[in-house]
Order: sequence, then structure tokens, then C-alpha cells
Amino acid sequence: MIIKSRQSSDLRYSQVTPKGEYLNRRRFLSAGSLALGALTLPAQPAQAGTKLEGVVKSSYTVSDKATPYKDVTTYNNFYEFGVDKEDPAVNAKNFRTSPWTISVEGDVAKPRKFDISEILKIAPLEERIYRHRCVEAWSMVVPWIGIPLNALLKLVEPTAKAKYVAFQSLYDPRQMPKAGALDFPYMEGLRLDEAMHPLTMLTVGLYGEVLPNQNGAPLRLTVPWKYGFKGIKSINRIRLVGSQPSTSWNTMAAREYGFYSNVNPNVDHPRWSQAKERRIGEFFKRDTLMFNGYGDQVAGLYSGLDLKKNY
Repeated sequence: MIIKSRQSSDLRYSQVTPKGEYLNRRRFLSAGSLALGALTLPAQPAQAGTKLEGVVKSSYTVSDKATPYKDVTTYNNFYEFGVDKEDPAVNAKNFRTSPWTISVEGDVAKPRKFDISEILKIAPLEERIYRHRCVEAWSMVVPWIGIPLNALLKLVEPTAKAKYVAFQSLYDPRQMPKAGALDFPYMEGLRLDEAMHPLTMLTVGLYGEVLPNQNGAPLRLTVPWKYGFKGIKSINRIRLVGSQPSTSWNTMAAREYGFYSNVNPNVDHPRWSQAKERRIGEFFKRDTLMFNGYGDQVAGLYSGLDLKKNY
């Protein structure tokens, strides 16, 4: 269930992750990365442990124990940097995230390009501790930092034609050792009402710090009731469109990866059950929750929709 977040006096970053784990963090931004201004980061190389300033605690958060920082930043999927879970932390070390612009276009009244520093001024940065469920049946709990996606979309004023939001990642072969069978750049999509839902985040950080390269710097999508591959990383283009957009995993293997990809314990992946999950750091499996436990907030988006057919 979603609960009100604790006050800052009750929850400190040092309480979420043991201090010793911070000492082994990799350097995650290259020189000049994320020139965010005085309220965020200095325009200097961001070293491990650099905090994001002005972050407020959000009411959109869960009480689950957060997964250790080391696991969150060294066990993840980012196929542009390798197919093994440990590859992105190694191969993305020198990924350049500055300068960075995000083009927002399509069926909008005011298309424009945003610098990453402009994105961070649209709305207050919020920390939201979200459950994260991977289609491979493992899960994490991550203190993400970001803004609601709807704050950005409202600025460009979607037209009546806009029904979906299509996202595209940067793909630069000079920096990214393309891996696996996917076509790049990576593509994802949401219905417009899903994108406008207040739980849907544009994420710029985690654990109170700027987003590490391997976790999708400088800007990624976080949709907590959907499987993790919907959380597209290193976004550089957003388009509002009238028809359902193509997405990378659905294009490659539609039988295994549906467009909706809502966490649903009653719909198995063709090669394994989704009824259970193993949270990183735990030995025993736990039951998978419908909509990853966010049903009270998002079930209404799918009223009357067959969630087995529209998996």
C-alpha cells in the first residue's frame, strides 16, 4: 500500500544504506556531467557520494526496506552496455551525459527541446521509495529521485490527437557496446493516461544522489506498477502520438513481452511463472502482488480491459 513518507527526522539516507557501502561506489559521471546549477550539482566531475540538493520526501512511497545501494547499482539490465547484470556498472563508467537535451514533440501544442537542467526546474525533486519488479522474477526497493512525468507533459500541452507517449533512448555506438538481439535505439511507450498518472516519474537520481550511468543517467522513466523493462533509460526523445507505438521488447518477442507489461501474478511469462519473486538480498521467494502492490492507485486505469489478453 502507499503510505505517507516519513519526516526527514525519521529517515536519513545513512539509515537506508550502511555508510561503508558508500566507500566502494564507482565514479558514475564523466567530466562536466549534469551542469544543474546551484540548487543541484556543480558543473564539475560528480564523484561518488555527490548528493542532490533540495529533495523533498514524497507521499508516494512505500514502507518496504530499501535494497542496498551496491545491489541497485551493480545488478541491473541496460543492454546497450552488456547482457550480464554486472556489465552496465563496468561498461558505462565513461558514458557522457553532458550536454544532454530531450526533445518533446508530436501531437502537442508547444513542442520544444529541454536541457536536463531545465527538466529539474519544472517541479520540486521528490524522493519516492518504489517497489521495482523485473520480468525475470526478481525485485528491488529503490529510493528514486525525480519529478512527475505529467509536469513535463503539461508544459507541451498534448492535443486531442495524443493517445500515447513514445520514448526513445540515446544510442551512440561509440560509447555503447551494443549487446543482445535488440534493435537500438531502445523504444518504449505508455498510454497517455498512464503517463499522466502521478506515480509515473522522470527519474534523475537514487539514494539522494545523481543517477549513476548504469541506472540510466541522466534521465530515465520509472513506472512502479509495470515490469522493469518499461523503465526506459537515458531518454533523449519523447513523442506524443495517436496510435500505440512500437516498443523494443514487444517488437522482438511479442509473445513474451506485451505492450502493457503490468505486474500480474496471474499471467505467466511463457518460460516461467510470475506468481513468485525473489527480492534481492532475501533467500525466500515472496508472492508477487497485482500491479506490484499499487492496485489501489492504478487499477482504475484498466477497468474493463482483459489483463490476460492485454498482458
